[in-house]
Amino acid sequence: MAHPYPIREIARQAGLSEATVDRVLNDRGGVRESTTREVHQAIKDLDRQRTQVRIGGRTFMIDIVMQAPERFSSAVRTALEAELPSLRPAVMRSRFHFRETGPVAELIATLDRIAQRGGCQGIVLKAPDIPEVTAAVGRLAALGLPVVTLVTDLPSSARRAYVGIDNRAAGATAAYLMGQWLGDRPGNVLTTVSRGSFRGEEEREMGFRSTLRNAHPGRTLVEVTDSDGLDATQRDLVLRALRRDPDIRAVYSIGGGNTATIQAFEELGRGYEVFIAHDLDHDNTRLLRERRLSAVLHHDLRQDMRRACQIIMRAHGALPDDGPSLPSPIQVVTPYNMPPDAV
Repeated sequence: MAHPYPIREIARQAGLSEATVDRVLNDRGGVRESTTREVHQAIKDLDRQRTQVRIGGRTFMIDIVMQAPERFSSAVRTALEAELPSLRPAVMRSRFHFRETGPVAELIATLDRIAQRGGCQGIVLKAPDIPEVTAAVGRLAALGLPVVTLVTDLPSSARRAYVGIDNRAAGATAAYLMGQWLGDRPGNVLTTVSRGSFRGEEEREMGFRSTLRNAHPGRTLVEVTDSDGLDATQRDLVLRALRRDPDIRAVYSIGGGNTATIQAFEELGRGYEVFIAHDLDHDNTRLLRERRLSAVLHHDLRQDMRRACQIIMRAHGALPDDGPSLPSPIQVVTPYNMPPDAV
């Protein structure tokens, strides 16, 4: 695989030894297939971060660890890499560890491996709020590695800061819009959650439920959960919910999988009057343009990633402290006010 990078840069990007990278690049064998993939991925990452590699200045290597559907992970990667040049004269380099689902032990192993390998100045983390993850964050903090939680928080952990929206306020905003659009018409509301252990989704659901209950106490909420936001799982879960409840007329999607949710309605010949979702990923942007979503609650991921990097730099004394981090503004996006850079 042709590339212009020194072996030491590829090794740093991959988190591997120079000897291992050399064996992969020269096809000497004796390495696992997964290690070979890591080396080739590191070269691709360096290609995207080419402008950062040759800049002089203090360098920070950050690891992005996320459990999320590919559509959201890709949006985060794009947002971060777009912001890297704005952080000069510091040089920010990034490594990505993305998983859509799987045992929590694998996520913990990733965090522990980052700590063991060294060469990392901070971690941006999207993970479930469970004791094992909290303990892993504590081990990283004990080593002086700042952890910034993204989109969903770990408030009882030793994380440095949370970056993202106020999720409870976002759920309340969705309930307000739902109430305005449904009015007094009858019908139940389907809420879809990817995984109950994500604190951010739980807070969205709480804000939505309490606000809608106060405004429309007779409206029933039907919850679908544990799909991991993946279309294949989501479709079957939504089909079962729709068959059980013929009165579902609206959807608040907290955890994604919206293409599959809409397909389930169509498969049964059912319609909906309101559909509110989160995040302008490539799926939701397309669905919004097609008028199959009523609105998307969005926040500026580029701003979030820039703030996450700045928090890590401040933890190392490279920037002055500017006080506590405030939640990102919630944007209500409809087909008529989509950002010009929407994918």
